[in-house]
Amino acid sequence: MRRATRITATVLGLTAGVAGIEHGIFEIMQGNARPEGLMIASIGPPCVPELTWNACEPAMTIVPSFLITGILAVLFGLLIMIWSALFVQKRHGSLILILLCIPLLLFGGGLFPPLIGIIAGALGTRINKPLNPEGSRLSGALLRTLALLWPWSLALFVVWVFGQWVIGHFFNDWLLANGYLIITMVLGSLVLTVTTVYARDLHEAAKVQRTSANGGT
Repeated sequence: MRRATRITATVLGLTAGVAGIEHGIFEIMQGNARPEGLMIASIGPPCVPELTWNACEPAMTIVPSFLITGILAVLFGLLIMIWSALFVQKRHGSLILILLCIPLLLFGGGLFPPLIGIIAGALGTRINKPLNPEGSRLSGALLRTLALLWPWSLALFVVWVFGQWVIGHFFNDWLLANGYLIITMVLGSLVLTVTTVYARDLHEAAKVQRTSANGGT
């Protein structure tokens, strides 16, 4: 089992679930009002998307009720959290996690949370796949450097996902004017995490291989 990949898939899945629940809670607070269209703002008035750093948490829903949409988002967020924590490493566990992200997207769970959950599921498909360090294109020095960046890359991603709320609270205008930072940090830290988690597992596999070649000494 790829230990680092297992941990990363779980943490990303938990993050997706929590973020989906957060969208759902805001939608529930809007009551049984009817959305004006497929695309919605999870946070209702007095939040104004054009004046708020998070655009009032955009999402989509195929249900004509904020209340029901929010309840479904919370339920699927909880399911994703439970599945990520307990079953992502099981046979077909990662596929089910990916499938759970579809209703999260359709029922108000936001736009980024389902994406994060799908990436978690994609990583989950690699948990029990064998690694061949000798066939890697990464050089020894580069491999070690990337391996050392995990789990800090994962921590950076999680801290930014939730920490941006603190920044936005105190520096709304600045973050609104530099909105590209949100997407850049989320996607950039995700790519870095995926790269470094592979390097970490590959590095660990190489260590095991060397130990076996030396007769376990």
